[in-house]
Amino acid sequence: MSDSIKYLLGEDRIPKTWYNLVADLPTPPAPVLHPGTGQPIGPDDLAPLFPMALIMQEVSQEREIEIPDPVRDVYRQWRPAPLFRARKLEKALGTPAKIFYKYEGVSPTGSHKPNTAVPQAFYNKEAGTKRITTETGAGQWGSSIAYAAQHFGLEVDVYMVKVSYEQKPYRRALMQTYGARCVPSPSIETESGRAILAENPDSSGSLGIAISEAVEMAAGRDDTKYALGSVLNHVLLHQTIIGQEAMEQMEMADAEPDIIIGCAGGGSNLAGLAFPYIGRNLREGKSTRVIAVEPESCPTLTKGTFAYDFGDTASLTPLVKMHTLGSAFVPSPIHAGGLRYHGMSPLVSHVLDLGLIEARAYGQLECFQAGVTFAKAEGIVPAPESTHAVRGAIDEALKCKESGEEKTILFCLSGHGYFDMQAYTDFFDGKLKDEPHDQAAMDAALAKLPNVVAQ
Repeated sequence: MSDSIKYLLGEDRIPKTWYNLVADLPTPPAPVLHPGTGQPIGPDDLAPLFPMALIMQEVSQEREIEIPDPVRDVYRQWRPAPLFRARKLEKALGTPAKIFYKYEGVSPTGSHKPNTAVPQAFYNKEAGTKRITTETGAGQWGSSIAYAAQHFGLEVDVYMVKVSYEQKPYRRALMQTYGARCVPSPSIETESGRAILAENPDSSGSLGIAISEAVEMAAGRDDTKYALGSVLNHVLLHQTIIGQEAMEQMEMADAEPDIIIGCAGGGSNLAGLAFPYIGRNLREGKSTRVIAVEPESCPTLTKGTFAYDFGDTASLTPLVKMHTLGSAFVPSPIHAGGLRYHGMSPLVSHVLDLGLIEARAYGQLECFQAGVTFAKAEGIVPAPESTHAVRGAIDEALKCKESGEEKTILFCLSGHGYFDMQAYTDFFDGKLKDEPHDQAAMDAALAKLPNVVAQ
């Protein structure tokens, strides 16, 4: 293919490296600890779960990590992802603000998740893995790892949070179309799932429970590894192609964002857009604001405790220092299933602790209303998770309307909502409600935080 054709297709504009924020942080994040010894873990401790290439990325302090050519070959199907100016939304709001959004819904699975699913499948294939186990909330991650695995000839078992399994049958069907096996969690297939069901047969499930099941199944077979769609450093690393592309596209648009906004559950799409900008802030002394938006019913950043905790309910994972509601906390069954996680990425938690980002929480109804407003103006129906970022962007634009300031807002529209139309139907029928944050359940879960001596 000629260079001119590649340019027209945008292939030469796909980043050749991922960006690692750790290289630019003023202080490093806290170490990951072994749950038995309380000491920092080494690569060998993670080897039963992940291929070594991903483990080395997890602990890397290099600023740039090369993207393998086979991964970029798959990325070419949808990258670079488009960046749009939301002119009709600006007009509808009557705001002097300029609103841009990076649209990740153009991927084959309709979200940003393939950005990390593809490299994870690639590195597992290179390491000789035959089978991957994982969890999924709303299904964006499960369908993405299923899509990526079929590219590299891997089997996939997905443990899907039960409430989402029931709410989102089309996501489940998409995983099965790509060849994955989808299991509602908690299930009777694992010891951890059976224990949850024995205590609560009607459990709606949680990402923490589903992680326990996937980790347990991966640890039990030598040919199987575990894959995670958010939270961990290597996952956030892979997502930074979003922000790198956005920087170049914003420059082409002769615009510079004053505010970056992303929804936050585990932290991957927020980090993907924001981390390159945070790194530039640190290196060049710029002051671009970054706002993480989460659900009021699962307010990890705004109400959680910054402490060492398990990433799963059954306490099978290493201990990481993160903003947490307690690993036993089961969030209310909101439709934004991808945001129903008790913990936040350790790296996102760390940058919040350093004061490099802000956080706010919204109720379910106001987010869906924002999604409808956006769809009427821009023609794209946002995923329930993405409506949180839309709500944040609209609120910032309305503040500009009140003050007369002409700020530039950039947010990540992390996925479309065309598999989530039942949620919109429920919203229009008045069946959707704001799910209150269960303070008592959070307090009980936080009371069980592991006793870790400060490192």
